Amino acid sequence: MSVQITVHDPQQAEQAIRRQLWSYIKSMLTAGHRLDIVARPAKRSAEHSARLHAMLGWLSKNVQWAGKKQSIDHWKRLVVAAWERARGETVEYLPALDGHGIDIVFRHTSEMSGRDMAELIEWIFSWAAMEGYDIPEYQRDPQTGQLIETRRVRPEEPA
Repeated sequence: MSVQITVHDPQQAEQAIRRQLWSYIKSMLTAGHRLDIVARPAKRSAEHSARLHAMLGWLSKNVQWAGKKQSIDHWKRLVVAAWERARGETVEYLPALDGHGIDIVFRHTSEMSGRDMAELIEWIFSWAAMEGYDIPEYQRDPQTGQLIETRRVRPEEPA
């Protein structure tokens, strides 16, 4: 069994640790178990994931790259690799295991923090604008819970 909580501010974190974690930790240690306690930045949210995949879907339907439309998976690889290079991070290019070509090795979006995912989404908007594409914004409809396509209002545009 494991226990995981997501915290947002110091007061909420202290309350959650006292109420949710401490009794579990105490009982496990009292029973003679060893524990690994890890604190790390929260991973991306389901909302980030849904927005990213909606954007990738739009790219796959509307943009040709290297002479043809690319799959959502290909777009994900392309934008993550380009975003990592833009941040000064390393993207590895390794010889393919079968000896035919090269493969790109990059960070998976499932391992990204919420902050990194938000930055990646903004990077995609910026890249698309520089390339002349107007990717729609996706927001969750409060009544249906579905992602709906909207348009970003740029500062120079009237609302």
